[in-house]
Amino acid sequence: MKTNHTSRKVSPESEIKFTGIELKAPTSYAAGMLGVKVALEHSFKEMGVARSFQALAKMNQKEGFDCPSCAWPDPENRSKLGEYCENGAKALAEEATTKRVDAAFFQKYSVEELSRWSDYEIGKSGRIEAPMFLAEGSSHYQPISWEKAFEIIAEELDQLNNPNGAIFYTSGRSSNEAAFLYGMFARAFGTNNLPDCSNMCHESSGVALGETLGIGKGSVKLEDFYEAEVVLILGQNPGTNHPRMLSALEKCKQNGGKIVSINPLEEAGLVRFKNPQSVGGVLTSGTAISDVHIPIKINEDVALLKLIMKKLAVLAEKDPSVFDHSFIDKFTVGYTSFLSHLASFSEEELLARCGVSEDVINQTVALLAKNKKIIVCWAMGLTQHKNGVENIKECVNLLLLKGSLGKPGAGTCPVRGHSNVQGDRSVGIMHFVNEDLNERIAEVFKFTPPIEEGYDTVRAMEAMHEGNAKVFVGLGGNFVSAASDTYYTAEAFQNCNLTVQISTKLNRSHLITGKKALILPTLGRSEHDKKDGELRFLTVENSMGKVHRTRGVLEPASDWLKSEPEIIGGIANAYFKGKHSVDWLGLSSNYSEIRNKMSEVLPSFKKVEENSKEGGFYLPNNVRELDFSHLPEGKAQFSNCELPEHELVEDEFLLMTIRSHDQFNTTVYGLNDRYRGVYNERRVVFMHPSDMKKIGVERLEKVNLISNYDGKRREALQFLVVPHKIPKGNLAAYFPETNVLVPYNRYADKSYTPISKSIKVTVEKSVV
Repeated sequence: MKTNHTSRKVSPESEIKFTGIELKAPTSYAAGMLGVKVALEHSFKEMGVARSFQALAKMNQKEGFDCPSCAWPDPENRSKLGEYCENGAKALAEEATTKRVDAAFFQKYSVEELSRWSDYEIGKSGRIEAPMFLAEGSSHYQPISWEKAFEIIAEELDQLNNPNGAIFYTSGRSSNEAAFLYGMFARAFGTNNLPDCSNMCHESSGVALGETLGIGKGSVKLEDFYEAEVVLILGQNPGTNHPRMLSALEKCKQNGGKIVSINPLEEAGLVRFKNPQSVGGVLTSGTAISDVHIPIKINEDVALLKLIMKKLAVLAEKDPSVFDHSFIDKFTVGYTSFLSHLASFSEEELLARCGVSEDVINQTVALLAKNKKIIVCWAMGLTQHKNGVENIKECVNLLLLKGSLGKPGAGTCPVRGHSNVQGDRSVGIMHFVNEDLNERIAEVFKFTPPIEEGYDTVRAMEAMHEGNAKVFVGLGGNFVSAASDTYYTAEAFQNCNLTVQISTKLNRSHLITGKKALILPTLGRSEHDKKDGELRFLTVENSMGKVHRTRGVLEPASDWLKSEPEIIGGIANAYFKGKHSVDWLGLSSNYSEIRNKMSEVLPSFKKVEENSKEGGFYLPNNVRELDFSHLPEGKAQFSNCELPEHELVEDEFLLMTIRSHDQFNTTVYGLNDRYRGVYNERRVVFMHPSDMKKIGVERLEKVNLISNYDGKRREALQFLVVPHKIPKGNLAAYFPETNVLVPYNRYADKSYTPISKSIKVTVEKSVV
């Protein structure tokens, strides 16, 4: 791929190298003692034995640090054996590794050479020790002082013709304090260009829940799972992505609850769970999780939910108690219109679209008909489609019919990914304009925030690609690998004058850069954060709206590291040269003062300093209080949702991108996906055996995956075909390797979330 850099040519993809695939039978359970063994092996290899036990003992404990992996909440009574899962231990091992990326490393390897490494190889390099600078025309990063790094950023920002020429991206790994300060600096600079990683995952949830229920978050607490009578899990794989959720599902089952899993793939974690902290989980076959599994075709969830609700409506004609009419009359609007719209769909059409037996649907209907303590959970399998918003609205419709909101054991549960991605939005990371927030910012910080809507992730990509944005600053994350349309994103980055990454470890966004690039190394979640010898703490928010403290226990990887708030304060101070209403240096070094400002600016964070102690505090949630007063007519909204149309032509498949078990987001811990039976390889595509026969490909044959939107051919080359239990006409393959197939201009209506779970592709035999 050509770039506008004269001395280095880098590709957004590594060289294609097969690593020796081995296929085994998929496993029939998740976790167990094997999970413990794998977790400790990763930990010992990266951190050493003593360092591993020191850190693991404090992860997710009340006086310890929050897991740098997923956002699943911690129980009130924490396990003494360890409150973490296999992938949480892997995430910690990646962060707390003893390997180092120092000046000698960058002297040895050019950016071009590193770009040919796989994401796995790049990530295994180690922790970055000191600030590094890639000068224009240079092939190697060089060490740079913090002061000079801040000065370079300030100069590039100052040279922009318009504040909207800068993009301030945020990942969910940052703390509330860092994200709050980051958002304030962006606004003080003059832009609302605050794209966030949530734009690429749960933005569809936020839009749908905001429009129907008045808050873009879920309504359940962890304890609700223990009381739930039915839990529906749609488009989610908790065994890999949120393994500690399995403990909550196990308690649900022990208390008599029923679980329905709805997903194209039957995932091990939703089949059976062997809890390694219980005698039964060690000595027996564990707990069967799903009572019903519905192997639905990709993105036919609206059809399925409509069919379920039609069948419930028939039962409700004979037994009105099937629907909660008291709840519907008091708290909702649009019921009559919804029923009329639902009646326009035939059961035969809906069933055919689902691609499943009517028996499993009837089993689910029977469970829902007689119970009202219902939780609906979902993740990317629902949000990353063109109709992602309507997928979520249809889930809300079901809960409204059943009155399953605002009561114990019931409600909405969008299962968030990264550990503080929800906190980012709560403290002001948003590209849209909130007038009330702007008024409070002006009052507290004495500057006028911008009133023009900023760029979300998709629009940020477009702005950089078109040359309208020239400076990119990333507070964590790996934008190049995480975003859709990999080559387009890479070209967009390379159009920038400066790209800045605030990071703990090396990733591909350090290698696909602007004309100049900076790497600013920061403290990890697990590390001590000291000021004048005193330990400091930060706060985060879990996926159920609870804010609590996090404080690391390990010695930092390097004396050169700064905390995220201090890095942000250093950038802001260098840009404003100390001439601003905000004392950026003073504020960034005093976390208590940041929290005081948060209390003044954010009504939900009143007394955050005091309330975040011990187990923390819940942010207000109007759904829990059944307060819909700020919605139209003061009530929750039924929605009339349409069926998605993919218009596949002959020989086209629908592909969904997925994670392997040795992966969290774009971080690749290893090359095994043992739950699905794939070892030592990532370039695989899962396909139904009958589809393999139809197109004439054999097991482990090399193929190319091709998407074609707007006449543009996009290729993911050389994937090995793996026969798998997946619906006919559907495919699955890992990201970020297949992000290259996702067109940047195909996204969910209203939320702009990329269509990473429903990409139209053809399969061609590889000639290489």
